[in-house]
Amino acid sequence: MINTPSAAQDWIEFAHKQGEKYFDLTKARDEIENDTQRKCGHNKEISAEPIILKIFSRTVVNLTLVDLPGMTKIPQGGQPDNIERQILDVCYSYVSKRTAIIMAVTPANQDLANSDALKLARRVDPQGERTIGVLTKIDLMDEGTNCIDVI
Repeated sequence: MINTPSAAQDWIEFAHKQGEKYFDLTKARDEIENDTQRKCGHNKEISAEPIILKIFSRTVVNLTLVDLPGMTKIPQGGQPDNIERQILDVCYSYVSKRTAIIMAVTPANQDLANSDALKLARRVDPQGERTIGVLTKIDLMDEGTNCIDVI
């Protein structure tokens, strides 16, 4: 056990550390970072092997979420030359499944026509039946622009 919980407290458990309960979210975040470095190294590489964790709580729904890597076009800091292809392969392995709901996250200060997330989603879900567009970074939009106009 990472620390001593109260009987009704929520916790997180990692598949690679079964039986070890994390009641402190900061320690759970640190474990995610440590496991990411174990699997991917320190050069911002990626791995198709997921980090699996379960959240035990009376206040969350039973749902599986997969956080996929963002697109990288130009290798940085020791990344392999084919980093873009690797990321696409990992993303397609998840979003191609007909049961997947795709949350296509795009910064609001970027032209939606250039959204890699929407391009990927449209390729596997051309009718948009299982795609939800999510706009982020609204605070970074140019002054005088309106998020409603982007939508």
